[in-house]
Amino acid sequence: MTKGKDLPSYIHRRKRDGVLLFRKRYAGKIVEVRLETQFAEGEPVPFALHQERERLLNAPTPVRGGGDVAAVIRAYRAASKYRDLKRRTRDDYERHLPYFEQKLGHLAPRQIERHHVIAWRDAWAKQTSPHFANYRLRVMSIVMEHAKDMGLLRKSEENPAKGIKSLKYEKQDREPWPEAKIAAFRSAYAYGTRERTLFELLLGTGQRIGDVLRMQWGHITDDTILLRQGKTGTRLEIPVTQHLATALAATERRSLFILTKDMSKAKRPGQWEYRGAADAMRAARVAIGAEAYDLHGLRYTAASELLLAGCDDELIASVTGQSAAMVRHYTRHIRQRVRARQAQEKRT
Repeated sequence: MTKGKDLPSYIHRRKRDGVLLFRKRYAGKIVEVRLETQFAEGEPVPFALHQERERLLNAPTPVRGGGDVAAVIRAYRAASKYRDLKRRTRDDYERHLPYFEQKLGHLAPRQIERHHVIAWRDAWAKQTSPHFANYRLRVMSIVMEHAKDMGLLRKSEENPAKGIKSLKYEKQDREPWPEAKIAAFRSAYAYGTRERTLFELLLGTGQRIGDVLRMQWGHITDDTILLRQGKTGTRLEIPVTQHLATALAATERRSLFILTKDMSKAKRPGQWEYRGAADAMRAARVAIGAEAYDLHGLRYTAASELLLAGCDDELIASVTGQSAAMVRHYTRHIRQRVRARQAQEKRT
């Protein structure tokens, strides 16, 4: 084992094979961890090595390679149980897995106890919403169950996230976007911006954000967008609206995908990821005072606009790809308002 003049403290290079190790005394014992960042002797020290060293120094106790939560998540993503999930479900899980990698990745699964998870669940609810916290809890339970399958939890140790009750809360029904908020968004974000293109795709097609983010230029034929819904597998051909046609014409083609990453930050063009798109649209909603109306609410808006235009449930479903029951669910508030007005008019 050699320290090497070029290596930072606590980092050593093993003589027999040149492997870099983090080495430090904990509670009277020397703990060695094989570093994920490896480079040949004589090469400049990469910045990633300093980052990994800091993470290990600040961790409760370094975990041997392959035994931390980050390794569990990597193994889970490679497992058939993850690959066989529907694309929509994987997208939903990926809203949370990077968080676990960043915040908990350096911990061993057995370091996480039930009281930790309960405290985290409550903190997530305060930072976001009880619904979001409950879903994150569910994903964490799946990750910890995989850790158990990998043998990283002893037989006597239970999944610390399993069996924890979800938070109860009063569910708020989504509302379609009011015309004033739609107009405000269009006024604030010009054609050609990613926010405007995403907005018009969501409203014009009535699809979920995951399906919209996967749309490619090759899916457009003449004035029609071809798609297959990730959640249901339903195949749809949707003619574009005038607003959407104008938005697409103003959108620069940077990759196969219609909506691409921010090229000032990304090395290569590619699909705009859910997290980045959601963050950008959240900021846009705040800017125009539309915090109460989320992106999925635009799917409600599309169905409601079709209803008000005189479409029956079958016609609405031909655009949204929903069942008749879901069409009625998405348009129930508009139906009530329209029928109540009709009813009251009959009284006069």
